[in-house]
Amino acid sequence: MSKRDYYEVLGVSKNASEAELKKAYRRAAQKHHPDRNQDDAGAEEKFKECKEAWEVLGDSQKRAAYDQFGHAGVDPSMGGGFGGGAAGAGVNDIFGDVFGDIFGGGRRRGGGGQRVYRGSDLRYNLEMSLEDAVSGTEVKIRVPTMVACKECSGSGARKGSTPTKCTTCDGHGQVRMQQGFFSLQQTCPHCQGSGTVITDPCQSCHGKGRIQERKTLSVKVPAGVDTGDRIRLAGEGEAGESGGPPGDLYVQVQVREHPIFHREESNLYCEVPISFVDAALGGELEVPTLNGRVNLKIPPETQTGRMFRMRGKGVKQVRGGAVGDLLCKVNVETPVKLSRKQKDLLREFSREMESGGSRHNPQTHSWMDGVKKFFDGLGG
Repeated sequence: MSKRDYYEVLGVSKNASEAELKKAYRRAAQKHHPDRNQDDAGAEEKFKECKEAWEVLGDSQKRAAYDQFGHAGVDPSMGGGFGGGAAGAGVNDIFGDVFGDIFGGGRRRGGGGQRVYRGSDLRYNLEMSLEDAVSGTEVKIRVPTMVACKECSGSGARKGSTPTKCTTCDGHGQVRMQQGFFSLQQTCPHCQGSGTVITDPCQSCHGKGRIQERKTLSVKVPAGVDTGDRIRLAGEGEAGESGGPPGDLYVQVQVREHPIFHREESNLYCEVPISFVDAALGGELEVPTLNGRVNLKIPPETQTGRMFRMRGKGVKQVRGGAVGDLLCKVNVETPVKLSRKQKDLLREFSREMESGGSRHNPQTHSWMDGVKKFFDGLGG
């Protein structure tokens, strides 16, 4: 099948400038990218066609050959002297050319010159108390990181000098090898993809453009954070290579275990020991909350394990919503280290209880009746 005219593919005239060609290529590539046209089976072919047209028209030598001889001047299968590389290029390879700077790939300053790279993101684990996590706070952290060298402003070259264009790849950062019908593009081994070579390196950073430092940052922790939440500090990660933009710093929150409270989303839980006298007769005791002390009323005949809810004494989550509750679970404590008199009083109390039958201990008698029926069943 005959190929379409490359100028027609990009929608430009034959006397279009390089800037007009590049703009048209980016517009066409974005329009036909398969990710944006998942319902169009032919989008990928159109996308590759745009790539092929740009690889020819974007190169001055290939464009001159194409203008003179047409497709025969650039297609190796027709005897042309240049390899078109787009037919064998994958979607991901093409996608990287158009959108590489969006996803952290290398890019060039100002349309030519040294290739720069975005710095790495960093992670800092911040351990904090439950009180600070619930109320919010501001903390100072010290982070080891790579920062741009001030002496050379991140270029890696000695002050007063500049990196020179790599002669191996002619500043492109990549070299292309042609073997018959196959074209292989790879990172330039001389400049490692930067497109430039530093012949007079900076003495402070030894040509790397970055030095390691520890910097102190102030982190505002919003109220309601919990273990696993992350706070993003834009631009506080490692400096980019060759003066590229810095990465981000992610502060990972880890809330320490609390001696009294246990948190589950917006609610707090705690266990409160009470005496068997208060459990039987009722009473009032003081319990802590994160905002101070409150009184908890214990009704008579309270059983161990009962849960009391104190509304609005929990946590307001960082993502919004109503304030949670504090749930207090009471545990009846058995007295220990009793005196002789106390033991005698308890024995007398026990005899008094037994005289009342099952009405004082309904759960105990119910359980005993169940045990008796179980053994009677085994005997039968």
